[in-house]
Order: sequence, then C-alpha cells, then structure tokens
Amino acid sequence: MSLHNEPSGEGPVDVAIIGAGPAGLTAAYLLSKKGYRVSVIEKDETYVGGISRTVEVDGYRFDIGGHRFFSKSQEVVDLWNEILPDDFIQRPRMSRIYYEGKFYSYPLRAFEALWNLGIWRSTLCMASYARWKLLPNKRVRSFEDWVVNQFGHKLYSIFFKTYTEKVWGMPCDEMSADWAAQRIKGLSLGAAVLDGLKRSLGLNKLNDGSGAQAKTLLETFRYPRLGPGMMWDAARDFVQSKGNEVRMGHALKQLAQDANGHWRVTATKADGGEAVIEARHVISSAPMRELAARLHPLPATSLNAAELKYRDFLTVALMIKSEDLFPDNWIYIHDSKVQVGRVQNFRSWSPEMVPDENIACVGLEYFCFENDGLWSSSDADLIELAKKEMAILGLCKPEDVVGGAVVRQEKAYPVYDDSYAENVAAMREELEERFPTLHMVGRNGMHRYNNQDHAMMTAMLTVENIEAGERIYDIWQVNEDAEYHEAGNEGQQARIAEDRKAALASERDVPRRIADDEEERIDRAA
Repeated sequence: MSLHNEPSGEGPVDVAIIGAGPAGLTAAYLLSKKGYRVSVIEKDETYVGGISRTVEVDGYRFDIGGHRFFSKSQEVVDLWNEILPDDFIQRPRMSRIYYEGKFYSYPLRAFEALWNLGIWRSTLCMASYARWKLLPNKRVRSFEDWVVNQFGHKLYSIFFKTYTEKVWGMPCDEMSADWAAQRIKGLSLGAAVLDGLKRSLGLNKLNDGSGAQAKTLLETFRYPRLGPGMMWDAARDFVQSKGNEVRMGHALKQLAQDANGHWRVTATKADGGEAVIEARHVISSAPMRELAARLHPLPATSLNAAELKYRDFLTVALMIKSEDLFPDNWIYIHDSKVQVGRVQNFRSWSPEMVPDENIACVGLEYFCFENDGLWSSSDADLIELAKKEMAILGLCKPEDVVGGAVVRQEKAYPVYDDSYAENVAAMREELEERFPTLHMVGRNGMHRYNNQDHAMMTAMLTVENIEAGERIYDIWQVNEDAEYHEAGNEGQQARIAEDRKAALASERDVPRRIADDEEERIDRAA
C-alpha cells in the first residue's frame, strides 16, 4: 500500500506523530527519508528529545537522566551514526554506589565490596544468598520477591531496596515483579562476583580462547559531545529539511477518526489557539493515559488507562567552584538520610557540557510525583536542599556553590504496580482492533520501561509496518527478552530477516515476524 504524497502542499499528511522524543523523531526521520509527508506535534515549546533532551542554562548543559549511547542493535547504532556522524566522543564509564558513607564501584569489585561491608556483613550476605537459593519464595508476585530470590534478603536490603523505593515512590513489595525481571534479567550474583573478581585482579580484558574479549560489563560508551539533545536536534532539522513539520508548543487536545478512517488531530498551541492535522496514520508516543483521555469517542478501556501511573523527577543542577568533584558519570545514592537518588557529573559525560574549567557542574536527581511536596517546591528551595544534601554526602561545601538551576520532567517513568499489565493489555487489545492505523510507540506510548534504543526500535518497526500496509512486526516484543542492558559489545548481534536478506538488529531487540510466530505455533501443534 502506498501512502506517499509529495512533501509539500496542502491536505492530509501521511503520518501525524504525537511527541518529539526518541521514538517520535526516529519515526519522523525515517518516514521523511522515505518521502512521506509527516507532521509532528510536541508539547514543549523549546526542546525536542523528551527525557533525552539537553537543557542549556548560561552555557551549562544538563542531560535529563543520563543517556549512554550503547546498543546491541546494529541497526540502532547505524542510525545514530547516520543522524550524528561527526559529533560522538568516546567516554569512560564510571559509576559508584554510595551506602552508609562509603562508595562501592558499580559494577561491584569483589575485594572492595568485601572490605567496605566487612567480613561479618559479607558473610551474612553470602549466607542469606544461599538460604534463598535453597528455599526460594515459590509465589513471586512483587519486585521484592523476585530480587530476594535472586540475591538474598541481605543484599536486597543493601543494594536494591532504598534506591528502588526512592525511584518509584512505593514499597518494593507493591511493585510488579515484571520490572525486576525486565531490568535485572541476566545479572546473577555469581556472574557479578566473577566479573568483580576479574576487575579487582585486572583480568577482565582476558579473552575467552576464541580470540574475542571475554564478555564483561560496559567499560566505555559513546556520547554526543554536547549531550543527547544534539542527536534529536539533528533529527528534527532533517525532518524539516524534507519539507515536513515539527510543531513546538503543540499539545494533543483530541484525536478522532472519520468515516473514511482518516485521523483528525487537534492540538492546543502555546498561545491558546488550535491547530488541526489530518492524517492517514497516527504514531503516538504520548502517555497511554493521556492518549485514551483524548480519543473521541472515549475507548471502552479508558478506565483501565486512567489507572496507569507515572513517576516524575526533577534535576537540580549546581555549579560549584572546583575543577572537578569526582570522576563518576553518576553516583547512585542508597542512603535514606537524603532524598536525592542519583548525582550526575556533567563534565564526566562530556567536557564540552561545562563551559568553565574552574567550575564543576553536577545534577542531583529527585524522584517525585507531580504536584507533591518536592515537585511543588520553589527552585530556590530545591537548590538549597541540593546544597545541603551534597554536604551530607561529603561531595562539596555549600559555600562553594556559585549557581543553580532546576529542570522538571513529568511522566519520566511508567509505574509498574501490580495492576499495570492488565490495564495496558486491555487498552492495547481494544485500540489495535478498532484502530489499525493508530500506532503506540516508545516508553510512555507503550507504558514500558524501554531504554532509548528500545524506544527507537519500536518506531523503526512501526515505520516498516506502515510501509507494508499491515502489522508484520509485533513491536510489543521489543525488549521483551532483554538481558542485562550494559553487558556485551555494541552492535554485536544481527538478525537476518529471511525475506529481506539484510541485517535488522539484535535477536534481543527485534521480534519475529508475526507470520513466523504463527507458523511455529502450528508446527508445535502438529
């Protein structure tokens, strides 16, 4: 089925895209490259990139969340290189965990962790691990159940509980086990200890006898020299260069379909006016809850969508008199004495993000719910809180802070509570059946904790579905069987689609064609 209109001219576009984050702009970029007419609406008045944007204040650049550009999908890596061919730099990876006044390398180094924990506590951790391996909980329902079974209760309480509850704002025993299985799958205590032992002894670069470097956790990563927003600015510019639109300050108001199956997308502009886009297909990376509320008529599963929850966060950036404070990209704060969950060092991401070599710039990340006490605090109060907590952590003196800024990010993480899966499945089933030309992509569009590369892959396969005129790929399988996301080599795996005879991406990231799955089920039944 051909949808192509000429990129210029009036009338309906081929595809309207809601949201200019990684998923939305990946789809817009690829569709524009193929000659489709595309119109993108984005609620933010200034920045594209969503949570992957880079905010600039007085020459200081802030990465909202921290984004390592690493993927096992060669197709994603190739697209990154295509969009931003000359602006990647290679950066060392360093992260640590702060716990009870001590720093632990992350990934763990065996001897360092034993020393910091002490012989008695280390022995208790190993005993707890053995106990839960021998007698695991048979009814795994929550995040706590899953992690305790994998690592033992002692290690869970030290390295998982406090930080996880800060991030999600709910007890670990109320979180779905799905989140742990998706995010921690493939990371075993034995593998972590072995890897840590190799690191401690300097043996982690030994090969496995086949000439290839032994599989280990990511040591370096690539990063745009001016932050991740540089990638999405370039994608936006390409889309516009093809005569297509990226409309900033346009928030989705209503989405309706006419008798001919064409879409009418109504957006509220920043000045209070309205814009209407007519399109044959719609790609939505808007939160599922918002999409359901704006569909007309309301879907039968709108009550399911209304139950979906989101976690917001804010970054407090501090400019501090110091050449540098610490070498880490970020430090995870596993300490209940402070509210901050993670501290980024922006110069460690890229020196070009910090314009003054005598000033360090860090970002303290606070996880919250929109309109709760933290979210509603004034910028001045948040900066004072950040200064106080940096002092408690021993990372800087309050009097050395010479400036600050606050960046709020709503709906940063879809919440995995015990009812989310049922609600998402109900909405997905209804919308896919009723609206085959409405496509949900990305982290919030699918209410799944996708990484940037996974979000991009859902958009890539959606573009292929649109071009084919049918749903040949089930994008909901992207990241379904993900292993630990920082293990292995970038772009190391490629899957060859038989009928295309070209590499698509890793077996981890690209779902089988729907037809292939049906044939396999038939073969098993026979």
